[in-house]
Amino acid sequence: MTRYFIRRLLLVIPTFVGITLITFLILQFVPGGPVERYLMKVRMGEMQGYQETPGLTSGKSGMTGIPESALKEIKAFYGFDKPVMTRYAEWVSNLARFNFGKSYVYSEPVIDVIKSRFPVTVYFALIGFIMTYIVCVPLGVMKAARSGTGFDFISSFFVFLGYSTPGWAFGALLLVLLGGGSFLDVFPLGGFRSDNFESLTFIGRVLDQMKHTILPVLSYLIGSFATLTILTKNSVMENLSQDYIRAAYAKGLSEKRVVYVHALRNSLIPIVTGMGHFLGALLAGSILIEKVFNIPGMGMLAYDSVINRDYPVVMGLLVIESVILLAGNIITDILYAVVDPRVKYK
Repeated sequence: MTRYFIRRLLLVIPTFVGITLITFLILQFVPGGPVERYLMKVRMGEMQGYQETPGLTSGKSGMTGIPESALKEIKAFYGFDKPVMTRYAEWVSNLARFNFGKSYVYSEPVIDVIKSRFPVTVYFALIGFIMTYIVCVPLGVMKAARSGTGFDFISSFFVFLGYSTPGWAFGALLLVLLGGGSFLDVFPLGGFRSDNFESLTFIGRVLDQMKHTILPVLSYLIGSFATLTILTKNSVMENLSQDYIRAAYAKGLSEKRVVYVHALRNSLIPIVTGMGHFLGALLAGSILIEKVFNIPGMGMLAYDSVINRDYPVVMGLLVIESVILLAGNIITDILYAVVDPRVKYK
């Protein structure tokens, strides 16, 4: 088993290189990159907020053409004066020293830009992850115990309705129905906290944070709602048909004890082992949800960085999210071997 996990860890390296290389190449050839956007700002005379580039001053911002020498300096400033594979090799070399580069937009180290957003994404992802298991596992067990009944059919309708609804679309619907300005006006329109959060009392801060948490968490929850519920139901139903369950009934044990103690214990094996994958997916897949709710997390940062062609931040986020997903897959394999001694990796 040790050799298996060593091989899995070694496979992370080529997988990671493949992910980053493909994304890096795509970014280099996408139209409207940082050089093109800079030149557009120069021609439009809107240099405010942009970095000064050698050979180009705001006094030339009104010109219609760019001197060749200035164009070369702009490309050198953004690193586009070298072959693409050379740029990738330099980026990997810097990454090995934990240097993610400097943001084009924020003029700060990428790691500092991401560091300020990471706790917000982790906050929502962890709550969504915990709530998913709290809701879906009991619901799946109830559906298995009452399979074929009206409860099973009605709950299946809502489960698959949720499965067909993207989390960001569900979030937008919640904002329309329950957000500020709607006829109910129960929750704020978005954000992580209110502007006057620091001036509130302790109870006020708790209530304010809850109001900003409920709708985004529901949007996170609906994404994996159907998958985990059906996985739980099928796993429990499979165990309910086993001989040891029939033996438990023959001993006179109650249905509740048979289902919730004997059957559920063995049914949790595939459920527990999916924790690593679910958590990784929640952390890496929050872009549109954070955009809908205007949450200043990594998802929102990724969206803005792609729109603004802030390539160092895009690649930095890709590194972190790729590591999270790859680590989640390995954790899933480890949990599977831990909770089920019958599993032997070779």
